[in-house]
Amino acid sequence: MNTIVRKQMSIHPEVMDLLNNQIGMEMKASASYLAMASWCDQRELLNSKAFFYRQAEEEREHAMKIFEFINDNGGAAISPDVTNVNNDFESLKSIYETGLEQEISVTQSIFKIFKTARKVDDFTTEIFLQWFITEQSEEEDTFRSIIDIFDLMEGMPLKMIDERIPTE
Repeated sequence: MNTIVRKQMSIHPEVMDLLNNQIGMEMKASASYLAMASWCDQRELLNSKAFFYRQAEEEREHAMKIFEFINDNGGAAISPDVTNVNNDFESLKSIYETGLEQEISVTQSIFKIFKTARKVDDFTTEIFLQWFITEQSEEEDTFRSIIDIFDLMEGMPLKMIDERIPTE
């Protein structure tokens, strides 16, 4: 696409396309966390409910950071369609395991964008993505720590496990 927007961009067009895909991934993660929060809310798992509502908001914020970054750098951010969000879960532990898998996928996607930005000398995006790399490391660690709680408290009532979930 050879438009005036692309000619005046400070980010590489290939990287912009990957960033737009990332917006969709972040918004789908947000919707997924809302579904998880709802599942927890229906079962009175209050700490997990709060955790997933907070996660949903964080993922939306990540999408918005990328959305604004694209537009601020002369690109064209695209609002994504979010479909195929799972609302049915087997157990609380499986929800956290799904969350970890989702975070790992997001991390890998960000790494791919970072590598592409580096390959095409898109230094602006490379620097921008450094915050996301640090953030993803923290997100994965949080989910792993929560899954450890399940392993350490195996056999305990679900409410007791939920009380150990960090809400902040």
